[in-house]
Amino acid sequence: MNVIVSGASRGIGNAVARAFAADGRCKNILLTARNAALLASETAALQEQYATVRFHYLVADLSAPESCKRLADDVSQRFDVVDVLVNNAGSFLPGSVETEEEGTLETMMQTNVYSAYYLVRHLLPLLKNSKAAHVFNMCSVASLKAYANGGSYSISKFALAGFSKNLREELMPHGIKVTAVYPGAVYTDSWKPSGLPKERFILPEDIGALIACSSRLSAAACVEEIVIRPLSGDV
Repeated sequence: MNVIVSGASRGIGNAVARAFAADGRCKNILLTARNAALLASETAALQEQYATVRFHYLVADLSAPESCKRLADDVSQRFDVVDVLVNNAGSFLPGSVETEEEGTLETMMQTNVYSAYYLVRHLLPLLKNSKAAHVFNMCSVASLKAYANGGSYSISKFALAGFSKNLREELMPHGIKVTAVYPGAVYTDSWKPSGLPKERFILPEDIGALIACSSRLSAAACVEEIVIRPLSGDV
């Protein structure tokens, strides 16, 4: 099985890569992110820990459509098939429509929506070559309910949820599964400065486990949506 994970140098993406590496089905796992040094370091660490899997990495800023095309072209030189694509690349900028800086909406849409849209478009030929392809889009509970200071981030996540619903219908005849993942607050670098205890958050490993588990279901079953929140509710 060949797996591609974007935004994989740390946090949720890194945990997803580790979950797939540990479950014993993967031949190749390709990680992509913007931070070249961190991505190289994490890939080397994964390769050392999981010797039966071959790890690859490609540095790319997927907010740019041309970067998505270049990445897909590089992937096609390495693999004949992509079995799992996890669209995890994204960023968060707080603010309101009234007060956020000019260009925030464009930045959020490019990073959180266009990255997934163009990567899917360019990788579809390889996904169609798989007998059991699966696309995961990392949405958010901000895709389900607007909140104060969510601004363009929440708008972009609503858009990603809509893209996921559309993609599910479009790819159904091709036997390609699509799952939208809606996490609440996950204990990643963006939340660590909050001062709240780690126990108040979902762990990145929880998301990785859910995605890997969902990918193991029979060909007749598709988990369309995963909603997960901290036990004590949203932060």
